[in-house]
This record gives sequence, structure tokens and C-alpha cells, in this order.
Amino acid sequence: MKINFNLNFHTKLGEKIQMLVYEGEQERIYFLSYTDNGNWTLNLDYFSKEIVYRYQLVDEGGNVLDEELAKHGLQFNHTFDEYRVFDVWNLKNFPENYLNNKVLHNVLRGFKPEKNIVLKRHTHLFRIEAPLYNADWRIVLIGNSKALGQWDYENAIPMHQVDYGVWEVALEIGDATFLQYKYGLQSKSSGEVLNLEYGQNRWSLPNKSTNQLQIQADHYFRFKSAELYHAAGVAVPVFSLRSAQGCGVGEFCDLKQLGDWAKKANLSVIQTLPINDTTANWTWTDSYPYAPISLYALHPLYLRLDEMTVSLNEHQLKTYHIAREDLNNLELIDYEKVMRTKKGFLEEVFSIHYEELTKDRKFRKFQKQNESWLFPYAAFCTLRDKYGTPDFNQWKTHKKYVKGKVRVMNSAKHKDYPQILFHSWLQYELHLQLSSAIEYLHDLGISVKGDLPIGIYRYSVEAWTEPELYGMEFQAGAPPDQFTDLGQNWGFPTYNWEVMKQTDYKWWKSRFAALEQYFDAMRIDHILGFFRIWRMPISAVQGILGYFYPAIPITLSELHSRHIAFNYERFCRPFITDQILSDYFGFDRERVQLHFLNNHFNGTYSFKEEFDSQRKLFDYFQQNPQIWPEEQLLGLMANVLFIAEEIGEQTVFHPRFNLEKTDSFKFLTHWEQEVLKDLYVDYFFRRQDALWYKSAMEKLPAILNSTNMLICGEDLGLVPTSVPVVMDKLGLTALKVQRMPADQSPWYNPKEASYLNVVTASSHDSSTLRQWWNEDRDLTQRYFNEQLGQWGSAPLELVPELAEIIMLQHLYNDAMLAIFPLQEFLATDETLRHPNPDMERINEPAVFPHYWRYRMHLNVESLSKHTDFTAKIASWVQDSGRKV
Repeated sequence: MKINFNLNFHTKLGEKIQMLVYEGEQERIYFLSYTDNGNWTLNLDYFSKEIVYRYQLVDEGGNVLDEELAKHGLQFNHTFDEYRVFDVWNLKNFPENYLNNKVLHNVLRGFKPEKNIVLKRHTHLFRIEAPLYNADWRIVLIGNSKALGQWDYENAIPMHQVDYGVWEVALEIGDATFLQYKYGLQSKSSGEVLNLEYGQNRWSLPNKSTNQLQIQADHYFRFKSAELYHAAGVAVPVFSLRSAQGCGVGEFCDLKQLGDWAKKANLSVIQTLPINDTTANWTWTDSYPYAPISLYALHPLYLRLDEMTVSLNEHQLKTYHIAREDLNNLELIDYEKVMRTKKGFLEEVFSIHYEELTKDRKFRKFQKQNESWLFPYAAFCTLRDKYGTPDFNQWKTHKKYVKGKVRVMNSAKHKDYPQILFHSWLQYELHLQLSSAIEYLHDLGISVKGDLPIGIYRYSVEAWTEPELYGMEFQAGAPPDQFTDLGQNWGFPTYNWEVMKQTDYKWWKSRFAALEQYFDAMRIDHILGFFRIWRMPISAVQGILGYFYPAIPITLSELHSRHIAFNYERFCRPFITDQILSDYFGFDRERVQLHFLNNHFNGTYSFKEEFDSQRKLFDYFQQNPQIWPEEQLLGLMANVLFIAEEIGEQTVFHPRFNLEKTDSFKFLTHWEQEVLKDLYVDYFFRRQDALWYKSAMEKLPAILNSTNMLICGEDLGLVPTSVPVVMDKLGLTALKVQRMPADQSPWYNPKEASYLNVVTASSHDSSTLRQWWNEDRDLTQRYFNEQLGQWGSAPLELVPELAEIIMLQHLYNDAMLAIFPLQEFLATDETLRHPNPDMERINEPAVFPHYWRYRMHLNVESLSKHTDFTAKIASWVQDSGRKV
């Protein structure tokens, strides 16, 4: 058959349009021919019932200048010999195009495609992508032809939803005139045409051929803002849920009770924190959910023991209920006690049912389907517990992962096989309970939004099995921000993106596929890491000694061109003088100087070799718990102007963050200070943007096109100008936290939120609204008068009436999603909010490691019983147009 493609796309002289056609794993390129007025055409002989393709804009040298990120797909299940396709460049960032994802599939649960009958007599097929989240709506077609209803709403042509959000109708249009038409929304129940899409009329040529079907592949419906998907949701870590059936911590099963309340409150999204296993050291430091030891394994913390496929016996059940009651009475999570308690019971149950489990066909099927990650994970956990550390470098065997050698542990005759089976079985039970909870929520019409950590734990399964994918000699973190002046050091290895690129980011695609089993939407933690990461050498402890990677560094030749008399010792080593020692240590100066420093007897000092890095100092303090001014000594080590980096045989330099605030900077001449300030601004705010744009656009399109989840990027912090450009181009929703504005304003006004945003009043990393109200009295007063529009003095605490105003301001705007921590909902009710607001904070980024142990003070199942509170929220959501 013959296909004639037509695309209207205005180009510059020397630019061309090419089509990439996908045939299995192969990619074939065809060049379009230019006709006139921006029109390009391609005649193609094609012999398949389906074609998948996309367009690219290239220059004369074949370099790609622009490209579609979403693929087109057309079906030819008809009896025509020729097809004429009028196409549109597919902009993925059109929200109506991007919205066809798992959230829509969840809303249209039970969807059955309608059949679009295409007959030989039909001349035109109209095709539009229009994801509708209102169950009463359908798409109709109307235009200037008799066959199109002659612009009479009562004669509008109903279209058929042939796939999720894809509508088609085939018509016989005998008119020889130029056709004009639009798509519209119709109420199924009343038959009334509610609205036509905005913008100019679409057009189509007449088709006189008797053996040609003309396809109007229009791709996206032009929605008005109110017609797009808008929803509200609640954010709460699974571990924070409290229920009568819980064991001192939230469990996957508790999501069902949370869903019951959310449904009554008209909330259609539940957002969680990461739920992967973080069990590294069996201490409270494992409570940090962003340090997974496996990207695939679920955390055993969330398993409900009395709802497993194998049962506790009567004695175990009685003992378990006593332990559960004791743990459930705690106000906060006792992480270590919960883990010990659950592990003890699980080992008992496993031992009793061991033989039964080895023969369980469903369990064996789960093992086989997940073998690629499940066995390495089970082996890692077995060796971790055997040697008492997750640091595989310290293990006596299998320090390096050799698949064949580790594989023997999976033999039934191997002494470690029972432990391998134990950890595999836990994952099976966790998968069943989480899947059951997700299915329950989906049946309620509630979508679930997960959280993807940007990093991996240094001593994790993936670091053990695929070390070539990571920069193990570096640490990832974040530069100084409003949370901490010292920056953040997460301790994660950085990614070796060049190696990942060689497999077309298979590692990332597999990770997204695993999450997609459960989640409809996904928050990418610190999406800035796909542009550049803040990395530190292993010798650093504080984030302040990091630099951006990738980055265009400063070279010696550049320093010389600016007439800077560069001296490595002066610029890259801690600058220490008598005056600085007195300022840092006061009367303790002499003791510190004698123990830690070399005296050069010219008024300057340097650290002794055994103390010449933050890591050496930190390790010394850990091993020698004497009273030393640790913070000041670490700060003195950071008193540098540049961070040096070795690239091959060349040494390059990165300005230290907040260079002007260093004591070293203060001792420079005025001229040197001005030159370095200009260099600093150029490095951080000018030279990197094109590089970071390219870096993100190499990774994100390939990764995001592999998933059907709605993706939201956490883009807080020091945001380069390329970030919003890329996120808009890829149709990614950004995060707007009111107290963390991107500009220099004191707070963000939610009414200014555009569609592709998630708005919220606080986050798990921030204080709650009630805490924030007391942090800065002057700011609170301004906020009270200017943002909330109130007169007089602000009350000393955030009263429920004001909390309601804040919530309503976040609901009544154009943002796609308004998702609030559960604590902020409770803050609107005097009888339900926590008596002590300081007990509601989840995390303090400035404190690392932090104990993640917040629990609701109410049982989650009791929320639904507070009918007035729930009805109030339900009315807000409905009135603001966010009820899905």
C-alpha cells in the first residue's frame, strides 16, 4: 500500500525534515520533500498494518536541531490501497498529550475500546488524542460540511474512543469544498455540546479518490484550562500511618484505610515516600528512606505479619499481639525494636513452614519472574548478615560479585540456601500485600504516586553487582541552601552516565519498570541530578567542599588570562593565620594548633598529614571521643577558594560555593576579590547552562519514554535556567512549595501556578505549616497581611481558620495537582491536629543522619469517622474543580 505523509513545519534555509520509522529494533530514516508554505511531504510504500515513527529537524550536515520526543502510531486495518496522512509535529509538552498515562488508565478502569467502523466508501478518518478525566464527557466533531453537521451543535458527530484518550471517526464527505472543523466536548448524559476547543478552525482538503482514505492525524485536543485534569491528594509516608492492626509502624495494608478516607474526602491521589529496603546496619540510621540497598526490593518494615500467605500459630499470634500493642502505644517509631520484633517472628514462621514454601508454586513463579534482581538481593542480605556489615569490601567471601560463584548459594544443598529463600520469601509476601493495597485503591478510583530517590546507597546490591555504573570514588549531595549553610553530603556514589548511555540507560528503564508495577505517578527526587550533580571527593565530609559535575571548570590558562597570580597552596589549601586561629578557637587556639597543625613560623599554618582532610578529621573524632572543637576544625578545613579536580594529567578548578563568605577571601586584595567574584558568577550562573541542558536532554527523553507513569520532578534548590526549559519541553510537572520560591520573593503565591505544576504548602523536608508560622515572626506578619489578606497582628500560632485559607489558596489555581501532607489537613481542625506541632516534622535536612520516625497521632481508620472534617475537605476539592 502507499502512504502519503504531509507535515506543515516552517524551517530555515538549509534545514530538512526527516522521518524515523521503527521496524522492530531497527530505525529507518526517510527524508521529506519541501513543497511550499512550510509544507513537507513523503511518499512511502509500506506493507504493514501498523506504523510507528517520529520526525526530526536536521541541518545540511545531518545534525539534529530539534526532534519529536513522543512517537506517532497509526493503524491501517482498512481495505484501502492508498492513505493520505495530514500530520502534526507532536509536542510532548502539550499537557493534553502528556496526560495519557497510568492515572488516566486508573480513572478509566475497566475501559473497553470502541470499534471505529471504516468502510470503503469513507473518504476521511479524523483522529485526535484527548485524554478525558470526566466520565460523562466524550469527543465530538463539527464543521462546515453537511457531513460535519454544518456547525450545528445538535448535529455534531460523536467519535469513538479506540484506545485510552484516542478518538476516531470515519466519514464520507462528498463536498468538493475546503473543509473547516473543530473538535468539541459533549455530555454523554444530556447530549449537550459543552464546548469547542479553543483556537482557529482546523482544515482539511476534499478527497475525490474512491480508493484513498485521508487521515487527519491531529494528535492533541486544544483544551481550555478548566477542562484539563485537576486533582487533589494527600502525602504521607507509609511508615507514618498508625492503625490498630499495625506493629508500631505503618504497613502496606494501612493504605486501604487511608484510601477509604481519601475517597470520602474527594482526594484522588495518595503520595508516599520511597518504600525500598534500606536495611544496611540494623540500626535507626536505616530509617532514612532515600538510601535503598536495592532498587527493586521492598522494605520488610511494611509487612503485616498476620496477613501473610502462611499463618502464625496460636502461641505466636498471642505473643505477636502483645508485642504489637506495646509498639503501637509508642508516640514515635522505635525503628530498631520494630525491625527486631518483626524479624524474630518472621524467622520463626519461615522455619515452621520451610518445607511448604520450597514447594509453593506461586512463590516459585515469583522467584523465576524476578530472578534478575531477587537472587542478587537475597545473596547480598545473606552475606550482609553473615559478616555483620553491608560493606562488601569487608566480606571474607564474594567481595566482588561474580555471578557464577555467587550462584552456588542458590542451590538447595548450600548451607546459605535457607537464608536466600528467607529473603526471597519476604519479598514475595511484601509484593502480594502491596499489590493488594494498590488494587484496592484503584478500585476506589485513587491513583498512587511514588517517590524515586536520586541516589543509591554506597553499599547496596547494585553497587556490589554493577560497580562500573557508579563513581565510587565520589559522593553525591547538594550545595548550601536554605536548610543548611554547609551543603548536604548524602554519601551516595555518583552515576557513571557514559557507561549507562552505552546500554541506552537500561539500568534506569528497568528501575522505572519495577516502580510501574505499583505506581501511577512518580516523583523524581532531586531531578536536578539529571542535569548535574553536586559531587565531593571521598576526603570531604561536608557538602560545602563539593562542585558541580559535569561542569566547564576553570583552567590555569583562564586564571592567567584574568591576571590572577594563582598559587595552589594559597587558593586550594586551607588558609590559616594567627588571626584566623584566634577567631575560630579563642582560648583553645594553642591546644588545637599544637595537636593538629604545622607552624611555618611566618604567621601561617597547615594541617598535619594525618589530619589534612575532613575525612581524616572526622575519623579521628570518631575514634578519639575527646573534647575537640570538631565543627570549627571541619570549617577550617573548608576555608579554601577553589576545589581542585584531576582530569587525566590536567588539574582544573571549581570555585568553592559561597566563596565570598570564606575567611580566605577576606585576606585577598580588593582587586583580587573583584576578579574572583566575577569568575564565581560566570562559573555558577553563565557558562554551564548549555552543557546542563544537553546533559539532561541526553538522558531524560530516553528514560521517560520508557514509562507510562505521570512523572513529576522535584526541582527545588539552586535551579539552573535550563531546568524549567527542559521540564516544559518534556511535559514534566514541577514542584512548588510556597515557602521555597525560585526567585528572591519571600514566598510563592499559589495562584500564579501554571498547569504543569504540583503545589503544596509544605514537604517532608520542611517544617509543617504550624511550625513555619513560628520560625520568623516578621515574615509571618507579612504573610498574614499580604498573602492571606488579613488585618492587624498575626496570631501567635496558626489557628485552624488560617490553615483553611492557606489550603484553599492552594486548591483554587491552575496547577494540575495540589497535594498536601496529612499534617496540613489535620491543622485545619482544632480537635484533630496534634497537640504539639513539633512532633509532626518528618525530616530535617540540616541534620544528617536524621531519625525518620514520625507517626500519626490518630489511627488512620478513625479518619473516616470524623464526618464533618472529611465533608469539609470533600467540599473544598469539589468546589475547586479537583474532584476526579
